[in-house]
Amino acid sequence: MTAAQPVPLLAGLATTRTIRRYTTKPIPEADLASMLWHASRAPSGSNRQGVRYLVLLDGQAAMLARSLLGESFRSSWAVKRTADGYAAGSGAVADSPKARMAATMQHFVDHLEEVPVIVLVCLRRHRAPNPYEGASVYPAVQNLLLAARALGYGGALTMWHQAVEAELRQLLGVPDDVALSACVTLGRPAGSHGPVRRRPLHEVVFEDQWDQFAHWAAEPPEVDQ
Repeated sequence: MTAAQPVPLLAGLATTRTIRRYTTKPIPEADLASMLWHASRAPSGSNRQGVRYLVLLDGQAAMLARSLLGESFRSSWAVKRTADGYAAGSGAVADSPKARMAATMQHFVDHLEEVPVIVLVCLRRHRAPNPYEGASVYPAVQNLLLAARALGYGGALTMWHQAVEAELRQLLGVPDDVALSACVTLGRPAGSHGPVRRRPLHEVVFEDQWDQFAHWAAEPPEVDQ
């Protein structure tokens, strides 16, 4: 079932946040197909359209892949949690933003296997790996997340599949000339989207030279949320 009210494009752009807590309600195939269709409309280098989507639902290989990903996500988060000091400072204060983020991340990795849909976003390469190939992949990822938002779902872009990439390739039969560029989780949010908290526009937009104030970089009127 799609969202009760359509989300205007600019409102969707302004309110699409990373969703890491999902209900267990499955995504209907029609909605999933719509999200992936809109993802496939994204631009790519030379219009080669090399992006592919490996969707993990509840098949035998998919369940084994989910198990691999769950282990990878939990170990990766454990390393990050320690390295970034999530339990120190304000992280030790209950209900602080840092503590809430840590709790959300822990819930995300602990329930990774239960996420309704996991999509491995891939790129069929036509040349050797290079630092620019993401330009042909990440517009599609953003389209996927925005389409999810429009239909009442949410998602998270991650790279924690990389620790088990070799195992995933063997299990899922991914050819050597295909890059596993991103892992996106999708589902119906247990919470809600936006508004999002971001730095003011004047802090991130410069004119003419680095760090030079752009007087026109003012916040837009409040978007409809």
